[in-house]
Amino acid sequence: MTTPPTTPATPVTTAVRAQVTEPRARFRDLVAAEWVKLWSLRSTLWAFVFSALAVIGFNVGTAWDEYRYWSAADTRSRAGFIRDGIPLSIAFTANAAMILMLALSAIGATAIVGEYRTGLIRTTFAAVPARRSVMAAKAGVVTAVTTVFGAVVSAASFGLTQAVLSARHAGVSIDHPGALRVVAASALLAPVSALVGMALGAVIRHSAATMVASVGILLLLPLVFSADRHWAAVVDHALPAGAWDRLVAVGHQPVAYPSTVTGAWIVYAVWAVVAAAVAVTSVRRRDQ
Repeated sequence: MTTPPTTPATPVTTAVRAQVTEPRARFRDLVAAEWVKLWSLRSTLWAFVFSALAVIGFNVGTAWDEYRYWSAADTRSRAGFIRDGIPLSIAFTANAAMILMLALSAIGATAIVGEYRTGLIRTTFAAVPARRSVMAAKAGVVTAVTTVFGAVVSAASFGLTQAVLSARHAGVSIDHPGALRVVAASALLAPVSALVGMALGAVIRHSAATMVASVGILLLLPLVFSADRHWAAVVDHALPAGAWDRLVAVGHQPVAYPSTVTGAWIVYAVWAVVAAAVAVTSVRRRDQ
């Protein structure tokens, strides 16, 4: 009895494996997945809502105080109100900027730390081994969402505060010198802060420690370094808060070492790019 000839299994097996091999995930698919993950938590929406209300509330509250006590101001103060750029300083106050930086850095950190805390990041990387692409998609989604958020909050703050001041004939329009820069700088402070929080979260991977680091970099360091000494001024101008201060400043800066508007925009860009790069590359150097 003869044994029937057998066909080589290798080509067939290779062909079958080629057919069942899943296609590589496209970047737009990763972006869509990160979008779903960002909004899958109800806390994300509420964080944005409460942050917006707090920021706008601080700004409008400051404008309302000016409206209430307008009659108590002397004639000279009223005459120089617009000339001195006070309406623009009220359009987005320093307190509102601090709240924005704190809230948005927390949102950016949560976008990555939450996945490490729940272990979802392991599932994500098991499904998509291209870790840098995953983190790039996450950074892109966070940047886009927080930029829109910052634009809405900044524009709303400007419109509402100037509407309140206009009742005293003290408001300015968006085409007033420096007004558009104040709105743009305040809007872009949101994605910069979110990316800083995300980068720190990708490196530290612990909620409490990440928040402490975010507060230290975004809020505490600007209080330590002032522009009265050259070396301290260099550090202050290189921080996001220092760059925002310069961009929203109107007229002469009463400091020994003032920065430039161009330099402040560069600081914004460098912080955003470096933070995104840290978030993307950190997953390749550490075990998950």
